[in-house]
Amino acid sequence: MQNSIFSPDHITEKPYLRIEGQEIQSPAAVIHAADASESALARGRAFAAEMEERFIADFENRLTDKMVHVSTFMVIDGIIYMTYYANTQNAAENPEHQTARLVYCPVDTPEHITFLDIQTVGDICSGERVNLVYDTIMARKDADTLYILWTAKVGDTYYRLYRPFCLSTRTLGEIGVNRLQVGNVVNDFSTTGILSGLAENGIGCKQMYSDIGIMQKFTSRVENGVTYYYTGAYSGDCNMLIKSRDFITWEYVSQPSFPNLSKWENAVYVLDNKCYYFVRQHDTTKYGFLTVYDLETDTWETPVLVEDCQSRSDFILFGGQLYLFHAPIDREHIGILKINTENLADSRIVMQAKMHSSCFYPFIQYFDETGLAMSYTVARQHIRLARFTMEQYI
Repeated sequence: MQNSIFSPDHITEKPYLRIEGQEIQSPAAVIHAADASESALARGRAFAAEMEERFIADFENRLTDKMVHVSTFMVIDGIIYMTYYANTQNAAENPEHQTARLVYCPVDTPEHITFLDIQTVGDICSGERVNLVYDTIMARKDADTLYILWTAKVGDTYYRLYRPFCLSTRTLGEIGVNRLQVGNVVNDFSTTGILSGLAENGIGCKQMYSDIGIMQKFTSRVENGVTYYYTGAYSGDCNMLIKSRDFITWEYVSQPSFPNLSKWENAVYVLDNKCYYFVRQHDTTKYGFLTVYDLETDTWETPVLVEDCQSRSDFILFGGQLYLFHAPIDREHIGILKINTENLADSRIVMQAKMHSSCFYPFIQYFDETGLAMSYTVARQHIRLARFTMEQYI
């Protein structure tokens, strides 16, 4: 009989400490979409046009997919790899009908695409039925290995799962479960595991509900000779910084210390000893917030409110300068905020675009040594990839 990949949670007698969300009262600054200059809007028009002109491909399966969402891409040795989740039954973003997927194709012939379903609702995982599937990302483990990481509700519990993909043989390995370490407590990275680890360490958290997310942008920092990869994690209103040395076991780092209304995705980028952090909030406010966590002093800076339609965002470091891509007005707009790493309050809008199509959940990455590309969702019908010339917009 196969041993279960899942482990029982650490048993704690300490209470769960609930943090209630509150509106940010005294931000360091407020950045409005209306603050965009005429030159920023002109750059936006050029950006929207270039994204159409330098379209590479759509990566959904046109024969089967009714809905697709949340992309991550990499280009390795002339091959584009893309992850997302798909619904082949109907057009709803409904985890009861979704599949976690990896696809790949040559850069020069993107029409020659291979589709690999990683896990689908109804599959059996370690003896239990997979009842829900959600956010799907990937990480480069080593020269020959990708890890596909996704959320699945197996039985009655949400977990973060991973599965290796061998680049040289183009084969998938066995499914494993991610782990979360909080202090000295290590549990499965699950809804119950998060609560157990935080409670045992006397750490509060905001209300958790629905799936568990891990953000797809990983940035590294060497600590005591060990390279750690930082990113954000979330479940409902609960948002946190996490890090990992192997993309399997993740360590809790911190969460914003000031009252806020955070919800869902939190973008993270580590530079030297600081983690730059942007997160959407509840729909009761029209602002996300930008802040910084100092890893040496364990302190959070006073946040800057940034007008946002409460969508997913992404940081990119380009030319030694940090930028935030986000949705300032709605999911047909995209903006670039130049982050002032010396004084967040002086960050400014350098581009604001009304796109020619919807532009959900952008993910920005280097396509090759010559520049950047962006993958994004179009109306939950297409997973799209296009290149752009960052120098023109900053």
